[in-house]
Amino acid sequence: MSRLEAEALHPALSECTIGREIVVLEETTSTNDALLQMATPNTRQGLVLFAEHQTAGRGQRNNRWESAAHKGLWFSILLRPMIDISKSARLTAWAAEVVAKTIQQELALAATIKLPNDVCVEEKKVAGVLVEMRAQEKAPHLAIAGIGINVNQALEDFSEELRPHAISLAMVLDRHVDRKEFAVALLRNLDRTYREIFASYEGGSSSLLSASGTDSSGGEIDVKNRAAKSQYLTSPGGAADPPRLYAETFG
Repeated sequence: MSRLEAEALHPALSECTIGREIVVLEETTSTNDALLQMATPNTRQGLVLFAEHQTAGRGQRNNRWESAAHKGLWFSILLRPMIDISKSARLTAWAAEVVAKTIQQELALAATIKLPNDVCVEEKKVAGVLVEMRAQEKAPHLAIAGIGINVNQALEDFSEELRPHAISLAMVLDRHVDRKEFAVALLRNLDRTYREIFASYEGGSSSLLSASGTDSSGGEIDVKNRAAKSQYLTSPGGAADPPRLYAETFG
């Protein structure tokens, strides 16, 4: 089973903010917690922390997130966005839409967003987002965008409880998906939208956020049928936990 390597990911992201530094852990509790522990006041935004396995991965409302080793993409991003902390829900909406859009663009699969933070394919959950923000005095707030994507799991990799509700990209496509290629495409999309929109966003209303079509009714958003000029917002990341087995950094 191939594993992610920072050296293999970094060249395609060398000019990006998101991905300027990459850490790959073999195992941690959760990438959000690990990145928070790692972050200092001087840590530059754009640090991305991947884990090949999470022992205590979590989603919204502390729901458990299953993270089969070497089968998915489990990562968090540390950013310092110019956004009021009360707007953190928009970060969740943005990150989910970027994930869904990348699935559509890279794999030609229709993806829907089930608010507030799930991405679904064939009406089953394939990815989730967890954004956590920390207020910072005299500095942009620290935000951590945790993203989990089921990539190459087989049905038996999910617990019996989740099997009726979860799916992987490989299960839909009936083939293996290159995790490195998909990770690079996703990070580049996240970086582009962050630098265009979020790095200079000062708070308040944003026409670009409205253009992304966040639905406040709690329904699903069909990414496939969005207007071609729909744009998304970006999210930040930060969380940390001590590495286990091995830690690999590059940046």
